[in-house]
Amino acid sequence: MENRTIRIGIIGCGGIANGKQMPSLVKQKGVELVAFCDIVKEKAEKAAADYGVEGADVYTNYQELLKDTSIEVIHVCTPNKSHAPISIAALESGKHVLCEKPMAKTAAEAREMVETAKRTAKKLTIGYDNRYRPDSQYLKQLAEEGEFGDIYFAKAHAIRRRAVPTWGVFLNEEEQGGGPLIDIGTHALDLTLWTLNNYKVKSVVGNVYYKLSDTENAANAFGPWDPKEFTVEDSAFAFITMENGATVTLEASWALNTLDVDEAKTTLCGTKAGADMRDGLRINGEKLSRLYVTKPDLQAGGVAYYDGGSETQADKEARLWIDAIRNDTEPVVKAEQALVVSEILEAIYESAKTGKAIYFNEKNQALV
Repeated sequence: MENRTIRIGIIGCGGIANGKQMPSLVKQKGVELVAFCDIVKEKAEKAAADYGVEGADVYTNYQELLKDTSIEVIHVCTPNKSHAPISIAALESGKHVLCEKPMAKTAAEAREMVETAKRTAKKLTIGYDNRYRPDSQYLKQLAEEGEFGDIYFAKAHAIRRRAVPTWGVFLNEEEQGGGPLIDIGTHALDLTLWTLNNYKVKSVVGNVYYKLSDTENAANAFGPWDPKEFTVEDSAFAFITMENGATVTLEASWALNTLDVDEAKTTLCGTKAGADMRDGLRINGEKLSRLYVTKPDLQAGGVAYYDGGSETQADKEARLWIDAIRNDTEPVVKAEQALVVSEILEAIYESAKTGKAIYFNEKNQALV
């Protein structure tokens, strides 16, 4: 492993950068945050003061930041609409890129990101940090070892009862491309497909709903929303058929009249056993003509990427990303995998709009 210092630039100094990316990056050895960009200069200045090296540069135009050839890595932490153009420009400028989820506003943009990374021979990864949780890591290892047999049914859970994000541009369809489906549904779908190691899609049927968004003075974890600004769906549901015949259902909501609440969780059903994350990680099956349920002790260590310590999932994401750059290895979240997630999300929106199933071609692209 090389021990060179990795110089990183941050583009977008809002909530996700301050809440996740920058605090985790500054914990990593041999990492320097040297440049910060935000269209609101004060945000970039504060980020530089809080997390930057002495003399860190501040920008309001990301194109100017990208001219700095000493920067090796860019983290894109902006609204969904700008993920693709910024990531593509950063790759073109010779930098490795971690882009926050979802990969892009559209599948076409996500494909262009993948193509650009291949052409420039630069690394591109997406911020699906729920893969780094202890329960996710253990479940993935069990699946790889064949514990569940042939997994033919899975559920991707992203259900909130009343937790509509009322800050930033979350409710703006033009900026975000959608609501809970593209915001939190994307995490649950990524986690599910990654655990299955199945990215070959046959068809998608989906519905999206705008049922509760017009509620005045709504009870909400983040305060009442303005119905006039709520231009995205409040819930979405999908039925996904994979090429091998497996079924994946996806459920996502910011506001739904239910007590069955789970977020960034998955359920797996296989020929040998099953698993869910509803009450901690639970494994179920049958042995000696008896049904069983077990709950693994995830503090015991011995799981890939998890040593039983206090490292958060965001810290693991940062550490393994930096390791991939230093060692010139593939990142944990491959851009091609994230592209399939984007293809499915877009197909769900298209199916809801047309009332028809969306079929995929041999290139794993939706036929619309």
